[in-house]
Amino acid sequence: MTATGTDTLVLRGRGLGGGVVEGEALVTREAISGWGGVEPREGRIIESRHELVGRSFAGKVLVFPGAKGSSGWSGMFHMARLMGSAPAAMIFTTMNTKIALGVVVSHVPAVTDLDRNPFEVIRTGDLVRVDGDRGEVVITRVDG
Repeated sequence: MTATGTDTLVLRGRGLGGGVVEGEALVTREAISGWGGVEPREGRIIESRHELVGRSFAGKVLVFPGAKGSSGWSGMFHMARLMGSAPAAMIFTTMNTKIALGVVVSHVPAVTDLDRNPFEVIRTGDLVRVDGDRGEVVITRVDG
């Protein structure tokens, strides 16, 4: 804890999609379905049984297990990027071809294979800096 009332934690992993972005975290422990689960115009989760249904990931650091469902995932996230509603960055725990393509078409920094479980240390609303070049995630939690 610092004198300013903030807590900072650094995680290290494997960087994908270069660049550095800082933004508000949006965390879910549920994988996201691209085809039928994402509305790309506003970057909203529309999967009816998902815990984030109705929430937008636009401009947020999306922290989630990864992608599920069909190969439509990359198409939905590519459209979200073109419409300006893609996540600012992605942090995920399960690598597969769907999420790899999603990172590529979204053009966002991403980190996976972290040295700590991101679901145990990152909360929705935390300020998160994602360095896709170095594979580094810096989490800042302001006491509230």
